[in-house]
Amino acid sequence: MQLFKSHGKEKSFILISLTLINLLSLNSGKTLATEDNQELMGQIQNYTEEFSETKPNDAITQQIPVYQLDDVLPTDWTYSALLSLRDRYDCLSGYPDNTYRGNRAITRYEFAAALNACWQTLESFLAESQGELVQQDDLIVVERLIQDFQVEIANLKARTDGLENRVDALEAQQFSTTTKLNGQTIFAVNAGGFDGDRLIGPNGRELADENPQATLLYRVALDFDTSFRGTDLLKLRVDTGSNGFLDNANAILEPNFGSVLDVSGRPPRDDEVGIGRVFYSFQVVENLSLSIGPLIEALDYIDNNSYAALSFRDFSTSNLVYNYVIFPVDGIGGGAILQWNPGGSAFNLRALYISPDSDNPTQNGQGPLPVSAFTSLLYSDGRGSRGLFGFHQGMVEFEYNPSSKFSLRLIYSGGRVFARRFDAVGVNFEWGFASKFAVFGRYGYSSYKDTDFGDINPNYWMAGLSGLDVLQEGDRVGVAVGQPFVVNEIGNSTQTNLEVFYSYAVNDNISISPVFQAVFDSSNQKSNGTIFTGTLRTVFYF
Repeated sequence: MQLFKSHGKEKSFILISLTLINLLSLNSGKTLATEDNQELMGQIQNYTEEFSETKPNDAITQQIPVYQLDDVLPTDWTYSALLSLRDRYDCLSGYPDNTYRGNRAITRYEFAAALNACWQTLESFLAESQGELVQQDDLIVVERLIQDFQVEIANLKARTDGLENRVDALEAQQFSTTTKLNGQTIFAVNAGGFDGDRLIGPNGRELADENPQATLLYRVALDFDTSFRGTDLLKLRVDTGSNGFLDNANAILEPNFGSVLDVSGRPPRDDEVGIGRVFYSFQVVENLSLSIGPLIEALDYIDNNSYAALSFRDFSTSNLVYNYVIFPVDGIGGGAILQWNPGGSAFNLRALYISPDSDNPTQNGQGPLPVSAFTSLLYSDGRGSRGLFGFHQGMVEFEYNPSSKFSLRLIYSGGRVFARRFDAVGVNFEWGFASKFAVFGRYGYSSYKDTDFGDINPNYWMAGLSGLDVLQEGDRVGVAVGQPFVVNEIGNSTQTNLEVFYSYAVNDNISISPVFQAVFDSSNQKSNGTIFTGTLRTVFYF
C-alpha cells in the first residue's frame, strides 16, 4: 500500500514513527531509545507549548469520531486506519473543524500538537497498568520503517537544526518590531518623435525642431511603514530618480498639458535622494481617520481609480491617470486629510487641505513651486504668498462604492494659486461590466481667474477600457483617450492624447509593460504634427 505520495510526507511520517517507537519502547521494556531521541522529545514538547499559545485553533487536540470527519469516506483507506488508532489507543482523529486534511503535508507545529495528545493518551494507558493493550505488531512495523529510512531521519534532523539556527539569526537581526520596509524600482526605456518641421507651444514659442534622443530612466522609492497600535501608520518615503520630468521625450515635445510620463513628473528630480512622504495617520473614532504631516500628496487620496491612477502599473500619460484641471498643485506639501466611512457603508467622504510651500515663511518665497505645468503656463509671473495658508488647495470627494464592480466619485477642488482664485468640479467612475473587462472615465470643469489668457474655464475628459487577467493571471491591458485642456482662449485646436499599454506579470514582484502614446494637435495647436512615443517599463516590487 502506498501511504504517501511525496517524499516530504515520508519524512514527516518517519519522524512521527521514530518518536512513537521510543515512547512505547521506554514503557514496554524495549531498548530502542537513544540520547538523541530523548533530546528530540524535549524539542517536541517545546514546540507543543509554543503551538498551543500561538495557534490554539489549529491544534489537533479534539477527540472527533471518524464518522464525523467531513473529508474522510468509509471507502478511503484512511478511514479504517484512523478507526483502528481510535479504537486501540483512543488517539485523536482530526481537526476541530471536523476534517482530517489528509491531502497535505503536516507541519512541525501540527505534528507536535498531535504527538503530544497521543503521548498523553499512551502515558495514561501505562499509568493505569494497561500497557499490554499496546500491540507488539505495531512496534515491529515502526521498527522496520525506521530501518528503511535511517538516512532520511538523519537528514531531516540536520535540516531541522539548520532551520532553527536560521530562525534565531533572523529574530536577532530583524530590522524593527514596529516598522516594515517596502520598495519599488522602475527602469524604463523611452523614445519618440513627431511629424513635421517643428512644434510650437500654447503661447506660440517653439518647443522642438528635431526629434529628442532615446533615454534610459529610473525611479526608486523606499517606504518605511510604522505602526505603534495596529490602527495607526507613520509613513516615511525615501525616493530618487533620473533627470526629473525631462528624462523622457514627451516632456520635450509636449510639456504643458500632461503628456509627460507620470512617473517622471513626480519628485525628486536630478538624481537627488529626497523625502517623498512624511505623515501620520490614526483612527479618531470608528470609521473616521485623520492623516496629518508636512509631506502629503493629494493624489494618494483623491480621484483614485482602479484602472487609471497608478502610473507604475496602469497608464503612463499624466493626464490619463488623474483629472488634469482640478489639480493645479501637482506635488506634495503640508496639510491633512480626513476620511469618513459612515457605518462601514458604501459611502465614503474625504476632505483634504494641502499647501505645497507650507514650510516657507516669506511673503513671496524663493524657488519653483511643485505645480502642474498648466499652472505655470497660466501664471508666468509666479507671484504670491507662501506658507501654510498662502498657495493652497482644498478638496472634498464623495464616493459611492456599492460593489467591487462599480464606483462613482464626485469632487470639488478650490483654493489660491499665485494669489489668484480657482475652483473646479470633477466626476470619476469605473464599471466592471464583465469578469475581465471594465470601462472608466473622468470629467472636469474649472474656473481660473486673472490668468495670462484672461478668465478661463478649462474642461477635461478621458475614457478608457481595461482588461485584467486576459492572457494570463496578473496581467493588465488598457487603452484610453482624453482631451486635457479644452478651452477657446489657448490655441486654435484641442489636444488629444491616446495611450495603449500591456503589463505582463513575470511574477508577483516583477512586471514588464510596453507602452505606446500618441498626441494629436499637441499644445492645442493645429499646425503641430502628431507626436508618437514608446516606452518599455519594468517595475520591481520588494
